[in-house]
Amino acid sequence: MSRKISVRVKTNSKSEGIIEVSTDNYIIKVSVPPIDGKANKRIAKLLSDELGVPKSKLKLTLGSKSKNKVFEVSD
Repeated sequence: MSRKISVRVKTNSKSEGIIEVSTDNYIIKVSVPPIDGKANKRIAKLLSDELGVPKSKLKLTLGSKSKNKVFEVSD
């Protein structure tokens, strides 16, 4: 079974962090630019730390080039 996590991204932030808006809905600030997938990799790292799951359990399913993303977390 898996669940979907909605993420709104703010790139090039001075500080990094995660704000939980509601269950399975987050705002994530990253300091890296959205170039060559760097921001997506950093987002996955921060999200895996927040959820307590390995990065291998996260899959970006929607929005690879958008500020609005959907990750799937598998069990």
